[in-house]
Amino acid sequence: MTNVIQNTQAIQNEVVNIITSVTNINPNRLLKVRDLTRLGLDIIDVVDIILKVEKTYQLTIPDEVPVYTVDDFVNYVYTHTFKKAS
Repeated sequence: MTNVIQNTQAIQNEVVNIITSVTNINPNRLLKVRDLTRLGLDIIDVVDIILKVEKTYQLTIPDEVPVYTVDDFVNYVYTHTFKKAS
């Protein structure tokens, strides 16, 4: 269980870094709100975030996968990287 927490925390940190680099939103604000739609991001920002997450984790996030929050990204990355490896 500790590995799961460590892995998801590491993914969350990286996702927050990616979103912050694209949007210049303060990481503390991002972790409090977590919902990207409430932070005023437009579709171009979201696409940029998706592309950077895909490149960082060498995966593809299909268009039909809802990624509206930090947790959506973390859950998708965790499910498609660390769980596959185990």
